[in-house]
Amino acid sequence: MNILITGIHGFVGTNLLKKLAVEHTIYGLDIIQPSTKGVKHTYLWKDLYEGKITQNIDAIIHLAGKAHDTRNRSATKVYFEVNTVLTQKIFDWYLASDTAHKFIFFSTAKAAAECVPNVLKEDVLPTPKGPYGESKIKAENYILDALEEQGVSRKSMSSTEPGTDKPQNGKEVYIFRPCMIHGPGNKGNLNLLYSVVKKGIPWPLGAFENHRTFTSIGNVCYAVNEVLTNDNVHSGIYNIGDDEPLSTNELIELICSTLGKKARIWRIPQKLMMGVAKIGGWLHLPLNPLRLQKLTENYVSSNDKIKKALGIKRFPIDAREGLRHTIMSFIEQTDHTKKCSMN
Repeated sequence: MNILITGIHGFVGTNLLKKLAVEHTIYGLDIIQPSTKGVKHTYLWKDLYEGKITQNIDAIIHLAGKAHDTRNRSATKVYFEVNTVLTQKIFDWYLASDTAHKFIFFSTAKAAAECVPNVLKEDVLPTPKGPYGESKIKAENYILDALEEQGVSRKSMSSTEPGTDKPQNGKEVYIFRPCMIHGPGNKGNLNLLYSVVKKGIPWPLGAFENHRTFTSIGNVCYAVNEVLTNDNVHSGIYNIGDDEPLSTNELIELICSTLGKKARIWRIPQKLMMGVAKIGGWLHLPLNPLRLQKLTENYVSSNDKIKKALGIKRFPIDAREGLRHTIMSFIEQTDHTKKCSMN
């Protein structure tokens, strides 16, 4: 299978390449054009606009996007230029292609909801807040409008049961809504949390009792590969996440046990920590209101639909196992940096 991956040089793209290049021919579409092992050729976005992608492509994985800016410094229009407009461009190209028959769009759980009081499912009425989620849902709606013209309803796409509707043009579309994706090489809030804990700094947010869904990059790669190779999986919106949610306090304990340290969790009153975060926002410090929300929010997402579609009871990587693997990669990177600084 010839697969075109946009944003191939990012964190998810790099990991998908390792998984898919074993059995498939991989092409990239990105803003840079380095020579990368496993990639037959990387196109630039201008090549798409100028009609220079002439290779017969069987499937497209659209990863390119503007990530959530926890420091809140990015202009709103940038999110829509990247997350919405680029999605529209590559999706239009997919529809016009004579050979491509599968399209996977990596949206985000934040396109569905900023906060989740119970459990997030695919049939929720989307209520994103902020340009990140809003730009992603606008891209989703563009795709859903096109699918309705091909006989696939929004109700079918957003059902909590795997869809049975097949597009009249034979072009399947999968909208993935992953929660926090992590793995070796990822630099995000999980890395920040690890950096705090490894220094022996007490975790001051123990009073926030929360649970959230994490997503191991290994499970992401598994889901993508199964969707690409299984013709019985039909178009739909699919939440992607590990099987077990964890609280931040449990995550702290997991980091400490991996480091061989005793967890130091302080239960400082929530209102006091909210005030500290507010000041941090004014002073552009690491702990600001948005980051506090991401670290302490309840955000549990159901992955029942994708598991039913794939015919599995569990994802191959356990949530704790995946997190431990990511934490170990942080430790190895720290050790490598120390060795380099000593030489």
